[in-house]
Amino acid sequence: QAPLVESGGGSVQAGGSLRLSCRASGYPGSWNYCLGWFRQAQGRERTEVAGIDNAGRPTYAKSVKGRFTISKDFPKNILYLQMNNLKADDTAIYYCAARRCGETTYHVFGQGTQVTVSP
Repeated sequence: QAPLVESGGGSVQAGGSLRLSCRASGYPGSWNYCLGWFRQAQGRERTEVAGIDNAGRPTYAKSVKGRFTISKDFPKNILYLQMNNLKADDTAIYYCAARRCGETTYHVFGQGTQVTVSP
């Protein structure tokens, strides 16, 4: 079973909303890990969108702050990304990722889910 499995991507018009989910079944709650969301648009590098530590504190890229909200259901090990007021520039493949808390490098990524925002 893949450790990180994303779902919830799709197509939406600009101004719309989507919610992404990530099942982190490969990371039992006893393991000290932190999760985040990355995205990669066609022809561009993969960049971090949002992260959350094991105390539930979020961080956001400037480009999505105020529009996206990251959250985690700790008992169920599910990570969410609520995306509101979507823009065409948000079109990308979105990846769930994991890192050891206390480290800065994410070392595991999911398969990704496509988000397409039409103008």
